[in-house]
Order: sequence, then structure tokens, then C-alpha cells
Amino acid sequence: MRKVLLDTNAYTKYLLGDEKVLGVISQSDVVYMSVFVIAELFFGFKGGAREIKNKELLKKFLNKPSVEIIGATVDTSDIFADIKYKLKKAGTPIPLNDVWIGAHAIETGAVLITYDQHFDKIAGLRLWDYM
Repeated sequence: MRKVLLDTNAYTKYLLGDEKVLGVISQSDVVYMSVFVIAELFFGFKGGAREIKNKELLKKFLNKPSVEIIGATVDTSDIFADIKYKLKKAGTPIPLNDVWIGAHAIETGAVLITYDQHFDKIAGLRLWDYM
């Protein structure tokens, strides 16, 4: 996989030394981090005893040469709207932040690295097969 996008749980697994996630990251040319994933991580850090340490580790990761932070654009918003509409029409909603994360993965053409199975409801999304 040349381009990947890490979901929140994949980044957490990376920190815990998950060999599957570490392997994917080491074999990727670009590792995208969505601002929505970063926001979820910051939120999670708030409730923990290691908020400062976790932020430092995240900053170090984000500063790696292969890591690229992606923000929302008009194109991202258009893809988001399409995904959300199709999910609503099918009666299969997923968490709102995950719609944004899926939109980023589609926009960049990246494989989404996640352990959340509900992402398979997003048509056209390239998902990591971790099994």
C-alpha cells in the first residue's frame, strides 16, 4: 500500500506496538492523518492522565517525513455529502466523524487503516484487510 490513512483506533494500536499497523506504516510512502482523527485523539487525551505525554507522542508522529495532515476542503465536503446521503438513504448511518474520515480516504485515494467494521458501508472506500 503506497498511501494509507490512519483511523483513530489504528493510531492507538500503533502506539501500543500492533505489528499489523506498524507493518503497514513502514511499507507506506504516505501516511495521511485526517484533522478529524486528530480531533478524536485530542478528545481522548483530555480524559486521561497522560494528556501532555500523548500530545507529545502525536506531535512526534505527525512530524515524520512520511506523515501528511489533511484538512477539509470543498472537495472533501462534496464527498462527505455524497457518503452521508447514501448512508441515510440505505438506512445505515455511521458516526459523523467517520463519514469525514471516509471522505478523506476517498479524496486521497488512500487505503483506510481501521478496526471499525462499519466503514464497509461506505461505497468506494478502500479498506485495509487486517485479517
